[in-house]
Parts: sequence; C-alpha cells; structure tokens
Amino acid sequence: MKIALDALGGDFGAKPNVLGAVKAAREFGCEVILVGDAAVIKEELASAGGYDEGKISIIHAPDVIDMEASPVREVKNKKNASVVVCAQLVKDGKADAMISAGNSGATMVAGYFVLKRIKGVDRPAIASPMPTQRGVALVLDAGANADCKALNLLQFAVMGSIYSRAAYGVASPLVGLMSIGEEEGKGNLLVKETAKYIKNLGVNYYGNIEGRDVHTGMIDVVVCDGFVGNIILKLSEGLAKSLFKMIKEGVKKNPFALLGLLMAKGALMKVKESTDPDSYGGAPLLGVDGPVIICHGKSSERAIFNAIRVAGKVAQSKATTLIKEQMAVLKPVFDKLGGESEGDVQE
Repeated sequence: MKIALDALGGDFGAKPNVLGAVKAAREFGCEVILVGDAAVIKEELASAGGYDEGKISIIHAPDVIDMEASPVREVKNKKNASVVVCAQLVKDGKADAMISAGNSGATMVAGYFVLKRIKGVDRPAIASPMPTQRGVALVLDAGANADCKALNLLQFAVMGSIYSRAAYGVASPLVGLMSIGEEEGKGNLLVKETAKYIKNLGVNYYGNIEGRDVHTGMIDVVVCDGFVGNIILKLSEGLAKSLFKMIKEGVKKNPFALLGLLMAKGALMKVKESTDPDSYGGAPLLGVDGPVIICHGKSSERAIFNAIRVAGKVAQSKATTLIKEQMAVLKPVFDKLGGESEGDVQE
C-alpha cells in the first residue's frame, strides 16, 4: 500500500505529518510518499530519529497554496503544489490514496479536477465519521457542498451506504435524512423533495431523523447538505470538549466527586478517545475517482497516523469501484432528476 501525504499541509507544518508518517510506515508496513518542500521534509526526518528508508520516500513539490486565494485558481495555476502532486500520484497509479491536512478547499478541488468525478456523481461529498453508542455513523455531506439539490442528497445516500458496508462492514446500513422532525412531510423544501425519491434507490431507508439521533447509534448514514453537516460536525466536536472541561471543573469543587472520577477514569478515557477527532484521522471525499482523505487543519502526529490507517482502509475497501458500479446502475433514476451536471466547482 502506497499513501501520498501532503507533508506540509496543516496548521503545524511538516513536523506532525512526518512523525505520523514514520510511525505509520513502521506499524502498518505501508509506504508513505512525503510530498512538499524536500529540504524541509529532510530536516524533519533527520530529527525524527530512525525510520525505514524503504518505506519513506520524498517528492519535491515547491509550490504553496495561498489559503486566502481561490482554491480553483490555485489548483489550476500551481501544478507543483503538494496537494496537486498527491492527486496526480493517485491518478497515475503511483499511490493508492492521498491525504492532506492543508487547505480543504484545495484538496477537494484537486480531487475534482485531477482525479475527476466518478461518472454519474453530480458532486463529491465528505463522509465524516461520528461516534455513536454503537460505533460510528457517517455524515454526508460534512462540508464540501453548502448548497445542494435533491439529486445531490440522493447520491450522498447511495455513496454513504456503500462506504459504510465496504469500510465498516455494516451489512445493511440504515440511512436517515436529517430534518427538523421525524414525521414524514417535515423539513424544508430540499428535505421534502429528497424524501420523494430516496425510497427508490435501494438503500435501507429509515426516514427523517433529528439532530439528537446522530449519536444514538440508531442510524449508520446521516444525509444532509454540507452546510448542515459541517455544523453537526463542529457542534459535536465542541460539545465533547466542553463536557469534559465542565466535568473537570465540577470535580475540583467536590472531593467526593474526585474519588468517583478516579473510579470511573477508565470508562471516561474510553469516551474521550471515541470523541477525539484525532482518533478518526480524517474523512474520505466520496465521489472522486480515487481515495482522498481530508484531515483537520489542526491535525496532530496521532491524527496523521490514523489518517494513514484510514487511507489504507478506504483503498482496500474498493469503495471507489463499488460506487462506480452502483452509479451506473442508478443512472436512469438520476437522469430523470437532472442527470449529471457539468458545472465547475465554484470559485
């Protein structure tokens, strides 16, 4: 397994990327291709201690993506930017998957323009794993598409269901449509329009769900537009962190509570682990012709390590191939709803 990693992507530069790559190559036995400024990468590798030179390689990519500029223009004009080179490595078959904690817009655009969309997919979507009482639920879309049509949400449902089966082994993923009420007929125009057709897709459709249902484990795939999905994601991350801080502050005021905390430490640590974004590493961009993993900008060494694990999992799951096959089967259904749009990614 060969993974192309945007080595300078993220808020903390090369260090967490390189350290995460070294650890992953050692523990998973995969090959990691570090893409970026070769001099910077070599410097970090030198300070990382021992590593298997047969498992770590470097490709020099000198161009830097401007975080303030249009991702579309940056990707089109900077062919030697690390995220673009990573995508090209996957397209050329020199890497099985790519990872970036850099500009998420540029990563999505690189996947869109370099790897191209899977035929029949109107818009790719980020499938973000969310912790639940039973394991994991996938939220699609988690931020790639702020404005969506019903056609997009229907395709998210199909792709999320396929990925849940392929990567998580869920035999018949239960799909829920995010709304403001469980009753059929509740929701905005987008939700109501989507609900008309979702039963004809062959997915295991539950019906409307509400925000409180995401973490219960009752649903395996949560379908919504990227605006709503990103709010769900960020709210959940913030709530988990705030709850643990509130528990700590409350315990400080009560010695008996401290004793209880010590007794429950093991259980609490498991909960903290399951709600820590670094545990999941990153989220796949489904709908492009190759595995792309998008990581949080503040990804640590541990997050990058886990992102490499996820990238290998996505590549081995053959989810891309399975999505291609299902989109071909459902093409007549989607054609009736507007078919495949040819519009470019918005700048």
